[in-house]
Amino acid sequence: MRRAILARHGESERSVVGRTNGDPRTACALTETGREEARVRETADLALEGREAPRLVLPELNDIRFGEFEGRPLTDYRAWAHAHGPEEPAPGGGDSRAETVGRYVRAYRTILARPEETVLVVAHGLPVRYVLDAVEGRNPAAAIAQVPYAEPFRLEAGELTAAVDILEAWVTNPAW
Repeated sequence: MRRAILARHGESERSVVGRTNGDPRTACALTETGREEARVRETADLALEGREAPRLVLPELNDIRFGEFEGRPLTDYRAWAHAHGPEEPAPGGGDSRAETVGRYVRAYRTILARPEETVLVVAHGLPVRYVLDAVEGRNPAAAIAQVPYAEPFRLEAGELTAAVDILEAWVTNPAW
């Protein structure tokens, strides 16, 4: 792989009102705007329409599992995350930020090993944000900026590799 284009999926009914949706088994429809932007697989389908391109679905890029915060306001989860360490799983069967970043690292290593020259990565906002922050030399934080919907971010392989290295180092000693 020589370059990656990262994009967050389109606006969903839950995300537009600030509600969490980290459980892939929970259906979440797109808003009208989101249908125009399209969501994860739909985004890839639209972007690659008419092209013979391999598709790879990486569950490691799924959103964080919010546990008892699933379906609740994102602000509730963010307040909890800010008050707890990155290794603490969200109550009610959720993920920790550290284990989530570990999943993302594994997925991005798989992407970096792809033989294609250019790879389109359509994912949730969190895996995109962590990489964009790491490109800027920032470690994961308890509170992060949102990634715009369906906006492409182009990274050369070296930039993505360096960002993934930063994330991997953080996973070995996570701290806010």
